[in-house]
Amino acid sequence: MGASQTRTEHKNQDLADRTGFSLEQIQNLHKRFQQLSGNEETISRENLDSIPALANNPIRKQIIEAFFDKRNQHQDEVGSCEDIGFEQFLMVMSHFRPPTLKTTEEEKEAMRKEKLRFLFNMHDTDNDGTITLVEYRKVVEELLSKSGAIGQEAAKAIADAAMLEVASTNVPHMAPDEFYEGITFEHFEQILKGLEMESRMHIRFLNVDTTTMRCGKSTS
Repeated sequence: MGASQTRTEHKNQDLADRTGFSLEQIQNLHKRFQQLSGNEETISRENLDSIPALANNPIRKQIIEAFFDKRNQHQDEVGSCEDIGFEQFLMVMSHFRPPTLKTTEEEKEAMRKEKLRFLFNMHDTDNDGTITLVEYRKVVEELLSKSGAIGQEAAKAIADAAMLEVASTNVPHMAPDEFYEGITFEHFEQILKGLEMESRMHIRFLNVDTTTMRCGKSTS
């Protein structure tokens, strides 16, 4: 019993060092993981797809896939997993961790870049390092058409116009017959340069408020 508890404590401390979460936050997230998995060792896409708060989210599929994307699990791999364990779940959740009063400017910048990379990966669905017009159009179509306020063709036209504007900004001297391959991560960083990401990127759909990492029902 004592040896098992010591191993758990050491493992949690290692996870805390790797993710920046406190031991209490890790315990809270483990409780939520157990709720989602039904006390199993892994969770699947079906487990996340059953979360009521995600039901009407227009990018529900992208959010769920992000948890199974190896790029978001601090692994030097690409591709996706069929299911994930608690450690992988925790690595993905660490992208939503807000800065603290003790966070240095250098750490904030690294945190911002990590969050941007996470968002970029959500759109770069084929893992080729570029958000193509097809990938970008798909996200915009889902965001706009599923709201019911605009048709699919209109959403497609908006996506095309938006990508054209991005192309003219990132490659201002592009020739008329030149093909814009898509948004690289460097372009993505430039587009979102003025957006404060460090504390704004958080989630509450898991009944875990990532601004506090506490479990329980959210009012938002």
